[in-house]
Amino acid sequence: MLTVGAVAYDPKVVTIWEGFKAWFAAQGLPIDYVLYSNYERLAESHLAGHVHIAWNSPLAWVRERRMAAARGRDLTTIAMRDTDRDLTSVVVVRAGSDVREVADLRGRVVGVGAVDSPQATLLPLAHLRDLGLVPDRDFRVRGFEELGGKHGDHVGGERLAAGALAAGEVDAACMIEGNYASFRREGVLPEDGTRVLTRTGAFDHCSFTAFDDVPAELVARFRELLLGMSYDDPEVRPLLELEGLRAWRPGRVDHYRLLESAVDQAEFYDERGEVTVAGYRY
Repeated sequence: MLTVGAVAYDPKVVTIWEGFKAWFAAQGLPIDYVLYSNYERLAESHLAGHVHIAWNSPLAWVRERRMAAARGRDLTTIAMRDTDRDLTSVVVVRAGSDVREVADLRGRVVGVGAVDSPQATLLPLAHLRDLGLVPDRDFRVRGFEELGGKHGDHVGGERLAAGALAAGEVDAACMIEGNYASFRREGVLPEDGTRVLTRTGAFDHCSFTAFDDVPAELVARFRELLLGMSYDDPEVRPLLELEGLRAWRPGRVDHYRLLESAVDQAEFYDERGEVTVAGYRY
């Protein structure tokens, strides 16, 4: 039996994996799943062989790649959602703000999500650094922590940062572009009350990964079945909608490069994949 590890960032995760478990069994590939409270524990458990495949955040992928390389092992990226490709994060300001360009953020306050959020903290702060502004030197970073260890999958901190921007508590806020649209629809941000100051380069989000100790034929069959899931299948469609996709795509790693650089800038993991960011709790 193939065992998949995932993080319980929301109660719907149980519904999703119970559905996937039944569907895979019906296709002749029995699977089970193990849910973890955070991605750090999932990565460590995956490396130890407690699960065969991990459903990883992009930050967890960075950690697993480093853990594997430090031990002379290989890491395979199996598949990802169609909605996890070519994403961008944005730095948003109020529509009437006198912050007209990135340089105007000097001396201001920038709201970010959880410390381990790729899309709402690591990537946008690295982007601002690349544009010449050093966080907590040229501008003050105000973090909005919510459920550490979830790597930003629980977007509570991101939502709080957006709310702080709307309330005038910060001068700018960082968020993934898809959530920026959602926050305006939900009323967290006024529909026409904000504008994008700058956006990051494109990056990818979650992916299924496996270390080299899993039988290749099992990984190949798991991947084949994933990629064969059809949105037109009435049994599968509700699960795909809960998971936020219409189709699974082959895994790729080139769009994790921006995050690798951001991780190094923030000194989040060392080259062995050990957590090194000061004060991180998960």
